[in-house]
Amino acid sequence: MKSLLYPEYERLEIADQPEPVPGEGQVRLKVSACGICGSELEAFKNRSPRRVPPLIMGHEFCGVIDRVGPGVTGFSLGQRVVSNALFSCGQCVRCRRGATHLCARRQIFGMQLPGAFAEYVNAPTKCLIEWPEQLPAEAACMAEPLANGVHVVNLTRHLRPQAVVVIGAGPIGLMCQQAFQAIAQVEVVVSDLIPERLAAATRLGAKRVINPRGEDFVNAVLELTEGEGADVVVDAVGGNLSKQQSLGATRPGGAAVWIGLHENTVTINSHEITLAERQVQGSYATTQDELRTAVDLLASGKVEAINWAKQFPLEEGVTAFYRMLAAKGDDIKAVLVP
Repeated sequence: MKSLLYPEYERLEIADQPEPVPGEGQVRLKVSACGICGSELEAFKNRSPRRVPPLIMGHEFCGVIDRVGPGVTGFSLGQRVVSNALFSCGQCVRCRRGATHLCARRQIFGMQLPGAFAEYVNAPTKCLIEWPEQLPAEAACMAEPLANGVHVVNLTRHLRPQAVVVIGAGPIGLMCQQAFQAIAQVEVVVSDLIPERLAAATRLGAKRVINPRGEDFVNAVLELTEGEGADVVVDAVGGNLSKQQSLGATRPGGAAVWIGLHENTVTINSHEITLAERQVQGSYATTQDELRTAVDLLASGKVEAINWAKQFPLEEGVTAFYRMLAAKGDDIKAVLVP
């Protein structure tokens, strides 16, 4: 089968690989579409030890079951499914308390499990949910990143937010924006340095956009919120500066949610957290229920996932990967279609 292979650090290639054979509790999917995630771009760019080559990456995918492994029930040949990005053990203390996405023994496609930048991929059935007929493949594969946005909404429900700000209008930022708009029905302000990304956020319903090249981000948020700051500020960039800004733009008692993974080390003024009782909330991955919510939002048309993404045939995967790394203009998201 054809695949986009990460054979060694700093190199990608289209390569033939053996077709996978599903094991116990697995099915084989003929991949219909797979998105390129920002975490994969960062891992490739920075030689991340979390993704060690040789490897086939790809964890945002949908497909059609074309082979069923031993012990599989409830799934059949020809069935259309969407997959979660991770496989949880279901037995550790975290899984037993319902935090399956934080499983101590979790396995992630494109990390511990072979990913879906290929014509075929094996998937444990517990990762899969039904893919509605009316939902195009290019949108269905975006359910996983949208589910990350749904997860952020769920993490901050206790605040009953009315003012939400998203830093970064990349794929996860735009999904967080749309999740808050669709589920919490709140107006969202979006910040980014790239005009084309801000234009996409505006088309998707942002109340206002901020370009920090032209205005001070924190001051702009304070002006919009009567000097208080936003109830929730989502940092979908994950840089040292954006994390600092997320605290400065959050109201006392509000939450800065860190979902971006651009930089690991951060310098902050801890008094901004303690004296104002600000919450700093990490956000990672998603549950099966949140994945179902994301699929429903996409199928109902409440979230738009196609018009701001670009589709590439798998054979052009290397080109697509480097274009997204360059992040120029309206190159926001790439979806590979085998």
